[in-house]
Amino acid sequence: MAERRRRTRDDWTRAALQALAEGGVAAVAVEPLAARVGATKGSAYWHFPNRDALLLATVERWEREHLAEMRELVGGESDPAVRLRLIFGRVLVECAGGCAVESALLAAADDPIVAPILKRVTDGRIRYLEDLFRALGFSVEASCRRAVLAYSVYLGQAQLRATTPHVVGERRTLLDDTLVALSAHG
Repeated sequence: MAERRRRTRDDWTRAALQALAEGGVAAVAVEPLAARVGATKGSAYWHFPNRDALLLATVERWEREHLAEMRELVGGESDPAVRLRLIFGRVLVECAGGCAVESALLAAADDPIVAPILKRVTDGRIRYLEDLFRALGFSVEASCRRAVLAYSVYLGQAQLRATTPHVVGERRTLLDDTLVALSAHG
């Protein structure tokens, strides 16, 4: 009989992220995840006292990885217009099929475990966008409005990609049109 490798906390949250992307928050359940990782339910409970703790660790992992990815994406760039293009390029062009975890989290925005993390991520994103618009010369008030508008475009695109991808159209044109609209002074 082959010896089973001991599953780590990381193994469990990785599998839970995949399940989250495929089936939403409800898919983060110990028994099906145990089958997915080839372990017993006891292995999950060794690392997490309950399913809620596993879900929390999974959503926190998504947050950390997402923030690290964004920092890496814009870290070497000082021009706020280029940073904005990089961010929206990732969201509107490159993330066409890879934002399933975030879509699942948005669908579960009222979940008591998901809600505070989603709020923290959303607030941080909007603050960052406000900073970029201020660096582009907009007033504090205009930067706040444009940041909310930019984030709304992002959320709308995520929803359209999930429900009606044929409506989204040519992504590069969408990126250019979005950036022109958001950064025009007037």
